[in-house]
Amino acid sequence: MEQTQIKTGHPKGLYFLFFTEMWERFSYYGMRAIFILFMTKILLISDADASEIYGSYTGLVYLTPLLGGYLCDRFLGNRRSIVIGGLLMAIGQFLMFLSASAGADGGVALMWAGLTAIIIGNGFFKPNISTMVGQLYPANDRRIDSAFTIFYMGINLGAFFSPLVCGSMDFKWGFLAACIGMLLGLGAFVIGQKKYLISEEGKEIGLPVKKLDVPNILAIIGSIGIIYFMLNFKTLFQTDVDIISYFIYGAMILMPIIILTDKSLTSVEMQRIIVILILAFFVIFFWGAFEQAGASLTLFADRQTDRDFFGFEVPASWFQSVNPLAVILLAPVFTLIWGFLYVRKLEPSSPKKMALGLALVALGYVVIAFAVKGIGASDKVSMWWLFALYVIHSMGELCLSPIGLSMVSKLAPLRLSSLLMGTWFLANAAANKFAGTLSALIPPTANADGSAVTDFPSIVGFQITNLYEFFIVFIVMTGAAAGILFFLSSYLQKKMHEEVQS
Repeated sequence: MEQTQIKTGHPKGLYFLFFTEMWERFSYYGMRAIFILFMTKILLISDADASEIYGSYTGLVYLTPLLGGYLCDRFLGNRRSIVIGGLLMAIGQFLMFLSASAGADGGVALMWAGLTAIIIGNGFFKPNISTMVGQLYPANDRRIDSAFTIFYMGINLGAFFSPLVCGSMDFKWGFLAACIGMLLGLGAFVIGQKKYLISEEGKEIGLPVKKLDVPNILAIIGSIGIIYFMLNFKTLFQTDVDIISYFIYGAMILMPIIILTDKSLTSVEMQRIIVILILAFFVIFFWGAFEQAGASLTLFADRQTDRDFFGFEVPASWFQSVNPLAVILLAPVFTLIWGFLYVRKLEPSSPKKMALGLALVALGYVVIAFAVKGIGASDKVSMWWLFALYVIHSMGELCLSPIGLSMVSKLAPLRLSSLLMGTWFLANAAANKFAGTLSALIPPTANADGSAVTDFPSIVGFQITNLYEFFIVFIVMTGAAAGILFFLSSYLQKKMHEEVQS
C-alpha cells in the first residue's frame, strides 16, 4: 500500500525543474522567434544565407550538449553545469541586444559572439536539466513518461509567452527580454536547488562535483574558440564551404562508434543503446521538417500569409506561440490517453508513438500544401491554414519528443546517462542543420532588384519553383520515414527489453 501511494504523484523537484526550464526556454524561443526576421530585416542578410545561419546556430545548440554531458559526467556535476550554462546564455542574449542596437554596420560581429555564448551555454544546461528529471524517480518507475510530459509543458509554457513578448518589441528589446528571462530561471535554480532536488528517499540527486583539471579547462576555452571560428568560417575565407555541416554530421557518425566500442557494455545495454541510436536517426527527419517553424515558415508567415485579425495585423513571430500553446493544452490529454491505453495493455511502444509523430508532421504539410496550391508569388493565404499546421505538428511533437527523452532516460546506463542524452540531442543538431538547408530551398518571391526569379533552388534534381513544390518535399520525407519506422517498431520493441517500461 505504501509503495502504491508513493507512485501516485510526482516529487516537488519535478515542478522546480519545470519552472527553471520554463524560463530558459522563454529565453531560447524568444530569441528564435525573431532571429531570422532580424537577420533579413536589420542585418540585411539574404533569405538563403539567413536560413543557413539559422540552421548552423540551432544545430550547434544541440551539438554542444556532447561537451556539456562529458564535462558533467567527469567533473562538473549536473548542478554546476546548469549554472555555468545559464550564465553563458544570458551573456549571449545580451550580446544579441548589442548586435541589434548596432544594426547592419557593426551588428554581424556582435551576433557571432552572442551566438557562440548561447551555443556553449546551452551545451552545459540542456542535457543536465533533462537528466535530472529522470534521476528524481527510482529505476523501472513508469511515472517517468508522464513526468517528462509534464516537464515538456514547462518547456512549452516558456515557448508560448516568449514570441508574444519578444515579437511585440523592437528586435533589440526582444533580445534583452530573452536575457532577463534566462537570468530569472538561473536565479530560481541557484536559490532552490538544495531544497527541491532530492529523491523520494531524501537523497540529493545529481552527479558530484570533482576537481576540473587544466586540460579540461583548456578544452572549454578551445571549444568556445572553435565554435566562433566555425560561425565565421565563410566570412573569413570568402568561401561557400559549410564547415559546420561537416562538423555536425561527422559527429553524428563518430559518437555512436565511440559509445558502442565501450568494452564495459553488457549485451542488454548494447541493444538498448542501439535502439536509442536508430530512433535518433529517425528524429532527424521529424525535426528537420518541424523546425521550419523558426525559418521558412516564419518567412512564409511574414510574406505570404494574410495576418489581418479584425483590423490588427498579427506579427509573424506570434505564430510560433501556436505550437507551445497547443502542447500545453494537449499534453494532459495525451497523458490521459497513454494512461488509459496502458491500463488496458494497449499502449503503443515508444517506437510506434514516434512513428505516429512523423506521420502527423507529414499531415501538417499536406494541409499547408493544399492551401498554397496554385497561388502566385504575391498572393497570400489565410493565416488559419498555418494555424492548423502548427496544431497538427504539436500533436506529432507530443508523440515524439517527450517520449524520446523518457526513453533515453530509461534505456541509458547510468554511467553514460548524460553522454547519451547529449547524443540524443546530437540528432537534434543534425536535424536543425538539415532544417536550415531545407529552409534555403524556399523559392524566392523576387530578386533583390525586383525582377522576376529565374534561378530556382533544387533538391536531388527536382527544381522547386513554388511553395506547393516546396512543401511536397516535407510530405515525402516525413511520410516515408514514418512508414519505415512503423515497420521496424516491433523489432525495436524487443531490443528495448520491455521490463524497463512496465
